[in-house]
Amino acid sequence: MDSEVFIVEAPVPAVRYDRFLQTRFPERSRVEMQRLLAEGCIRVNGTVPKGSHRPRSGDRVEIAWPKPRPAGVEPQDILLQVIHEDEDLLVINKSPDIVVHPAHGHADGTLVNALLHHCKGSLSGIGGVERPGIVHRLDLETSGCLVVAKNDETHRALQDQFAARTVEKVYHAILCGDLQPSVGEVRAAIARHPSHRKRMAVTTPGKGRSALTSFRRLEALQQASYVEAVLHTGRTHQIRVHFQHLGFPLVGDATYGVRQNARLLEQTGFKATRQMLHARTLGFTHPRTGAWRDFEAPLPDDFQAALSALRR
Repeated sequence: MDSEVFIVEAPVPAVRYDRFLQTRFPERSRVEMQRLLAEGCIRVNGTVPKGSHRPRSGDRVEIAWPKPRPAGVEPQDILLQVIHEDEDLLVINKSPDIVVHPAHGHADGTLVNALLHHCKGSLSGIGGVERPGIVHRLDLETSGCLVVAKNDETHRALQDQFAARTVEKVYHAILCGDLQPSVGEVRAAIARHPSHRKRMAVTTPGKGRSALTSFRRLEALQQASYVEAVLHTGRTHQIRVHFQHLGFPLVGDATYGVRQNARLLEQTGFKATRQMLHARTLGFTHPRTGAWRDFEAPLPDDFQAALSALRR
């Protein structure tokens, strides 16, 4: 790693360290600074500061900039459903059966492998070798709109929009049960489950990260509900956890809705092969043109089949 050291001079702005550092290094995004703080790459007076720490005159700041890692993910000719593509980015309709980036148990056959082939290496390097161009992610079994950055400038601009919560994220989902009320919102903090480390859970304020989901029912189905949900934050498994918290987990969700899906099967004879969650619409300001753009991904065949099977 390349290290850089500087001393904070007066006057000191009354802001958090991540915002202060992003102002000092405008070529870096605030999200990137937050990640470096979380990974311990930034030390203030010899210690790793908390995210809420504020700079003081005389602070000695040391930053260990990570070096780019050599390429290790191979391009693969995997079919992509491209909704939009230009010189800066592309928006794809992610298939529910593809993992976004290589991880344990998924060394290849991922979206990154497909992107490396499709873009012929023209992807932002901010995400490192495992996640080139990846600005955000969708879970395995979740389909729909996902934006990918082709260069670092676009990547940082999109990251900042996600961090500022100005990106519009609209999902369609099928839930177990008759959702009541049919319109509302869930404002509940989310944290790692205390005993199941691969799961998330609603927790008391102050112990997790704030999360807000608003929703409206589009159609009442047989022992189920077709809903539209808007993500105002972007926590891990947010929609799945929030609807489980309400008592209406997603149809096909084997992590958060086993009991309710067993009841649905008993009552209707229907069993989904995956969680019925689809990123329907993604809207953001295009970093180069400054124009607002909305992109929509059509419902996949299995989602439409589930709706047909559960319609009264």
